[in-house]
Amino acid sequence: MKLDEDLLSHAKKIAIEAALAAARIAREKFGTALRMEEKGEYGDIVTEVDHLAEAEILRRIREYYPDHQISSEETGWTGAEGDWLWLVDPLDGTNNYAIGLPVFGVSITLLYRKEPVLGVIVDSAMERLYVAEAGKGAESGGMRFAVRPTARADLRKMTVGWIQGHQVQKEAGALRLRTVLDASCKRVLRLWAPTMLWCMLARGDIDGIVLYNSEGDDLYAGVLLAKEAGVAVMDFSGEPFAGMNSEPYIIACRPQHAETFLKLVRDGMPDLEPDVRVPNRMMEEG
Repeated sequence: MKLDEDLLSHAKKIAIEAALAAARIAREKFGTALRMEEKGEYGDIVTEVDHLAEAEILRRIREYYPDHQISSEETGWTGAEGDWLWLVDPLDGTNNYAIGLPVFGVSITLLYRKEPVLGVIVDSAMERLYVAEAGKGAESGGMRFAVRPTARADLRKMTVGWIQGHQVQKEAGALRLRTVLDASCKRVLRLWAPTMLWCMLARGDIDGIVLYNSEGDDLYAGVLLAKEAGVAVMDFSGEPFAGMNSEPYIIACRPQHAETFLKLVRDGMPDLEPDVRVPNRMMEEG
């Protein structure tokens, strides 16, 4: 994959500036009276801050890359399809934000031919910036970092993040797998701010993530950050997760724990065939 390194270097600068600006908007309005409305049929919401932060990011991207396609959480898809695609979540964790829970962030991803090449995440409340470039590692605060080693090998001592799509909250397969996770691990975290979980995993603060059919504009920056920090990211059959997938089922953990997590998922989804990469068939009820 041949990349325009000058473009990528400039895009990194613009993405960082845009993400920090959006995070600043969120911090300044956090805890104030917000205008908000329901979004979709699953109880999700959108606030005025989502729109303000998104407008700030889109303005900067469009100024420098008017020919790039963008998919953004609130605006949707804009621009003509081409080699370059930006994914923008201006306020990941909106529901947390709206109830005064300081767990929210900003996520910007740049993909080249559907492969993530740049990921920028800001933990808005903590004012912490994370950047990942394909093949160049992960950094925070200008310093490279990698997932910390651990002696833990027992699931009963592990903390695991759980991410699922709004549309599958009550799906039988999701409920069954989540029950197995709860019974097997020390703790299962459901932050409802996926990028914050990916940052925790990349740092080594949690032991793994199980993601059940949850694609969004926040996903691929987190996946890239984790990969570049040395995390193994695979689908439910153990194949490396790459590119884009409209219905992703993902395991992410330290490489030495891959088989442990694969067995955990298979215990929770006994109907999953070993060679099925996206287990849609077992998700169907009836």
